[in-house]
Amino acid sequence: MTKFIAGFTGAKTPPRLVTLVILAGSSVMPMNIFLPVLPLIGEDLNVSDAVAQYVLTVFLGAIAIAQLAIGPMADRFGRRPVLLVTLSLFLVGTIVCTFAPTIEWLLFGRVLQASSAASIALSRAIVRDLYDREKAASMIGYVTMAMAIIPMLSPSIGGYIGGAFGWRATFGFLIFSGIIVLAVVFLDLGETHTPKRNSIRAQAADYWTLLREPTVWGYLGTAALASGAYFSFLAGAPLVGLKIVNITPEALGIYFGTVALGSIFGNFLSGRYSERIGIEQMMLYGGITASLAIVVSLWLMLTFEPKAYYLFGPMTLVGMGNGMVLPNANAGAVSVRPDLAGSASGLGGFLQIGGGALLAIAAGNLISVENNAIPLYLIMLLSSVLGTIVSLWMYRHVMRSH
Repeated sequence: MTKFIAGFTGAKTPPRLVTLVILAGSSVMPMNIFLPVLPLIGEDLNVSDAVAQYVLTVFLGAIAIAQLAIGPMADRFGRRPVLLVTLSLFLVGTIVCTFAPTIEWLLFGRVLQASSAASIALSRAIVRDLYDREKAASMIGYVTMAMAIIPMLSPSIGGYIGGAFGWRATFGFLIFSGIIVLAVVFLDLGETHTPKRNSIRAQAADYWTLLREPTVWGYLGTAALASGAYFSFLAGAPLVGLKIVNITPEALGIYFGTVALGSIFGNFLSGRYSERIGIEQMMLYGGITASLAIVVSLWLMLTFEPKAYYLFGPMTLVGMGNGMVLPNANAGAVSVRPDLAGSASGLGGFLQIGGGALLAIAAGNLISVENNAIPLYLIMLLSSVLGTIVSLWMYRHVMRSH
């Protein structure tokens, strides 16, 4: 009983693995739980499909910008206090979204929800606080493999909840889950980083030092381009699925889960083999896998009548490729300067999600029923191939340095 009461003063020890899984997964759920009912949001608030896409893209843009500040703040003040504040702000934003009377209020709530950026950036930084470079790559792989269950399930949850009770109910579900995550972090996530009580000017100088590291940009560029292909798909797939392939919101949520299954397997491969093979080689293999899968999907959609499994089947391999690229690229980035792991993770999140938001906007505005979503595939393919080229450069760079 004494231990139970003492727990409410806040955790003092490093978090369990399951806490990091819950934390990382919670940051992904608000990104995709509403995707199966996205067209319903536009209909209810009397806006076009293109404007309704802003519910995703505004969130991505805001979460990208937020990570630029959250990383340095966590390096200066510690991981725990930043997480507790941002998770509380996320709950406020979710309440605004649930009761939003207009698209403007809904987008304002989504901006507040972007405080969940801390969960993305700091779950990686905490892993780096606790483990060395190669072990961190494996642990990030295992964490993201386990957390992928949440984004796999959330579109299905959103499809069924939204289909039965309306799109607002999906945000109501996020209120419930947000309260659980806040409680878990409070009770189990003790501080893992010794805060740097330096001035803002000194912190800016440290950040500038990080920006001048070429290898940081190599790792982050690979991760950003791989993420760009995925976020483009998130923006374009609801329109393609509902209006070109003609499947229901409930079925769309299940199909989204197949992509997450691929990601789970890719993250498992990262956790199992990154220490043995090396993070740069894993990045390269993942980029090649994703690029080839996009080519296959494009060929199927152009050659035959569009089907759901032509759209989502190869995308499972894209998810697998990203599951191999992202844990390794992120582990490499936060290991260049371990003392600035939070800043590096925040910068990586800005590039990954900010770049993804721009590509998602392009995909959402360019695809249509008439062009059979070909621009979506071209955007995804360009992003994935460029990421593979950068990862090849990183692999050769590391081989030369040994």
